[in-house]
Amino acid sequence: MAPQKQTYWKKNLRYLTILLLVWFAVSFGAGILFVDNLNTLRFGGFKLGFWFAQQGSIYTFVILIFVYIFLMNKLDNQFNKKGD
Repeated sequence: MAPQKQTYWKKNLRYLTILLLVWFAVSFGAGILFVDNLNTLRFGGFKLGFWFAQQGSIYTFVILIFVYIFLMNKLDNQFNKKGD
């Protein structure tokens, strides 16, 4: 594999790893591990831990999809990949 393609792939995997870790932290951490601490706060009339478990991780995932699209477009432009 060409060095340019290896660099591209490594950056892509780095983006994926970071974004999936963020999603894991929000869904597992906020929704399961720290639910008791977060439940002392309220968001939209619901306990925050409950909200993260039910809605927050889904919203975070959708936002992360758009962040990934932005990062990959930027990476594609950096490596001049246009439909390659």
